[in-house]
Amino acid sequence: MAHNTRALNDDEVLNEMKKMVAFINQEAIEKAREIKVKADEEFNIEKAKLVRQESNNIEATFQRKIKQAEIQKKITQSNMINKTRLKVLQVRQQMLEEVFNETVSQLNKVSQDEVKYRDLLKNLILQGLYQLMDDQVKAIVRKCDKELANNAIQAAAKIYKESTKRNINVELDKENNLPDDCAGGVILTSHFGRIRINNTLEERLTLAQEELLPEIRVLLFGPSPNKKHNH
Repeated sequence: MAHNTRALNDDEVLNEMKKMVAFINQEAIEKAREIKVKADEEFNIEKAKLVRQESNNIEATFQRKIKQAEIQKKITQSNMINKTRLKVLQVRQQMLEEVFNETVSQLNKVSQDEVKYRDLLKNLILQGLYQLMDDQVKAIVRKCDKELANNAIQAAAKIYKESTKRNINVELDKENNLPDDCAGGVILTSHFGRIRINNTLEERLTLAQEELLPEIRVLLFGPSPNKKHNH
């Protein structure tokens, strides 16, 4: 038995089309929702990544600036310490130089006390003998000190012989004298004047000054090319 297919009328066709449109719209809405959800997830992931990177950059910059600040602080402190130290050294040098200048002005008074000066001459001569360790020595003194020097030479030579068990001949240099404006002391020579020990009062004061001020002089002015030697 054959079935007759009835043609859809206009209303039915319209209804079918509406159903199809509604279905397509629904599919489109759901697809759009899925795309939005996925896009939001990706956006949030990327945003979190960027935030994390920027946070790390900020932290690294902060740490770098802290380190730079610490270095600058140490440099500043070091500069301040050095400036203070140099200032202290300069003041110390000035004070010592004032003391030495005053001492220089007082040197000429040393020989006024004959007893003390004779004992000082004896010790200066004895020190020179120990440095030379020679058996023939000449002593150069001021003209006005020759008599005192003879007594000092005898006393020093006696002590030298007793302590070293060696003979020694110490004579006053008859051809040379210390300048009249010298404060005193003695210069000892051996080997025909080729070896000299300068134990004048001026030289002893200079040596004392150099021993007290080496650190200051080197720090402030550098090593001296004209450093004096005993012989």
